[in-house]
Amino acid sequence: MTYCLGIVTSSGIVMAADSRTNAGVDYISTHQKLFDFSQVGDRVILICTAGNLSITQATLTLLRQDLTAKAEHNLHTLPTLYEIARYIGSKAREIQEQDRPWLEKDHIEAKCSFLLGGQIRGEEPALYLIYSQGNCIQASKDTPFLQIGEAKYGKPILDRILSFDTPLEAAAKCALLSIDSTMKSNISVGPPIRLAMYERDTFKIRYELKLKPGTPYLAQIRRLWEISLKEAFDRMPDINWDHHLDLPDEGSTDES
Repeated sequence: MTYCLGIVTSSGIVMAADSRTNAGVDYISTHQKLFDFSQVGDRVILICTAGNLSITQATLTLLRQDLTAKAEHNLHTLPTLYEIARYIGSKAREIQEQDRPWLEKDHIEAKCSFLLGGQIRGEEPALYLIYSQGNCIQASKDTPFLQIGEAKYGKPILDRILSFDTPLEAAAKCALLSIDSTMKSNISVGPPIRLAMYERDTFKIRYELKLKPGTPYLAQIRRLWEISLKEAFDRMPDINWDHHLDLPDEGSTDES
């Protein structure tokens, strides 16, 4: 399983991803899921991957081949981030069309998805989710984050904390807590955690890190977050059982 997250704010982009692809009692594997295809000074391109690992790896290989061959259309020549999103989707479809019949024979899903975040000179920073079918949606000021993979456990903190005006450092911290909440509830998501933070109009990734298992900072934020949640829970008012709604029992009728 996978959990990847992208956040766009008025001041930049945050992208984060775990690295676990399989989990079981005796088998865990890790693979990188956050990739930097930036061209310093002109464009920042960050891509996260989820879904069938062979499909996503093959798609990334095609992207790299086009860059090496200086193809007419590649990550560094397309003029808008939207066109790049469509281009990535077309490459994913190409691989799926080749492999799907063989995967389906063994009942293996060929689905995949991608997050694309960054900025091209002349545009605003943007964030896209690219579906397995190759189409895409864009994050907005009303919904400034997008997720792929095991999204449900890490979503509540994003819904409650994030807005388009959230400071970039706070958005990065929120991303890490979102991933930690997911790891706490689902063993199929795990470290190393990769995080990249991009400041708008700089056209260079200056802040990125990789948090390995056992990293003291991961343990620290988990411990402090759990303490803070417990303290917030303890401050909630007790239920006032004397002021309940006087509802009839299920199935009863009140003919008075």
